[in-house]
Amino acid sequence: MKRSLQIIFMLAMVVFMAKTNAVNPPQKNATQVSGSPKVEIFYFHYTRRCETCQAVETETQKAIKSLYPALYKAGKITFRSVNLDENSSKNLSEKYKVEGQSLLIISGSKRIDLTDTGFLYARSKPEKLKQELKKAIEPLIK
Repeated sequence: MKRSLQIIFMLAMVVFMAKTNAVNPPQKNATQVSGSPKVEIFYFHYTRRCETCQAVETETQKAIKSLYPALYKAGKITFRSVNLDENSSKNLSEKYKVEGQSLLIISGSKRIDLTDTGFLYARSKPEKLKQELKKAIEPLIK
């Protein structure tokens, strides 16, 4: 008897879910801008930072501005430095599940973590970091 009630309940849920999707079709992603997706680059950090941490921010921002000047100016590619020690960053860090220093590229539901790459190349090989950023961003803007 208990098993039958479970099956009936599960069937009712399936019917309800199917009906809900038919009435409310999925909407397009809100991050779409003028036919091409918006790409957001976030550098999450703390107030106290070493030279490498500062270089990750500086070199990433320089690379984005030089690789995509028109898209950057139009706001289709953005760069944002977020201090995790500030209360105003709490919602954003929770949204992207960030718990420490991170370099993220976000476009719609895609999330690319370049933290290791950023820390590996920002000071010693900034051109390599620039190449890796381009490799990650190019598929997102096409």
